[in-house]
Amino acid sequence: MARGVSWTAEGRRMTRGAKLARLVLLAISFGFLGLLLLAPLGAVLAQALAKGVGAWLESFSDPDTIASIKLTLLTAAIVVPANTLFGIAAAWAIARFEFRGKSLLVTLIDLPFAVSPVIAGLVLVFLFGVQGWFGEWLQERNLPIIFAVPGIVLATIFISFPYVARELIPLMQQQGSDEEVAALSLGAGPWLTFLRITLPKIRWGLLYGVILCNARVMGEFGAVSVVSGHIRGVTNTMPLQVEILYNEYNFVAAFAVASLLALLAILTLVAKTLVEWRSGIGGH
Repeated sequence: MARGVSWTAEGRRMTRGAKLARLVLLAISFGFLGLLLLAPLGAVLAQALAKGVGAWLESFSDPDTIASIKLTLLTAAIVVPANTLFGIAAAWAIARFEFRGKSLLVTLIDLPFAVSPVIAGLVLVFLFGVQGWFGEWLQERNLPIIFAVPGIVLATIFISFPYVARELIPLMQQQGSDEEVAALSLGAGPWLTFLRITLPKIRWGLLYGVILCNARVMGEFGAVSVVSGHIRGVTNTMPLQVEILYNEYNFVAAFAVASLLALLAILTLVAKTLVEWRSGIGGH
């Protein structure tokens, strides 16, 4: 009996220790998030609304700010679908086939994670700038890349292309290809197999990758800053417009644009949560 009581007491002490450890870990996690995420977000919203909702709305009547919003949305509308197609193709090839250069392809997909966005922008300038490798050829044909919208799109594609692929590759490798092989053996073509078998199985990973890619696209600053030329109303995206307004001491307008970026990010996450809730699936 004494031995049984001892084990029970030890189990209770372990239970209390586990609860205490859980509370400590939760406190650290929420404290970290509050300090680095919620507090800055609250500060941005407070500064944006410091002079009232009217001043906040008036900040978006500036033609340059409107142009920066349109350019950001245009860039996202081009880059996100392009990176989604690349991510699906790369993940499908890597997860389903063996080929020479497969390891190199995986390494190259991770390249933007290792290269500074500023360096990526400089590489594009060296390639497509006036003094770049293809600069003279582009000038002769009046095809501006640097200090124009195409340069912004190229820089943003480079910075954000790993997100969809990196989300799908481990997911597709984990799921295996048994169902796809069965469908092909029954006479289904590769495209029909992808649409009926593969795509439904990866849709949540694909959605998550698209969300991450879209967030990265709208918030990109470094590479875009190098290739844009900061031309007002032409090549300034929302992050660049925030910098210009802040440097001009137009704090309300700067924080207003920053708050719009933050709200777009929040809406993206809310949309993801709602879709998962409606489907009854959390995560992948």
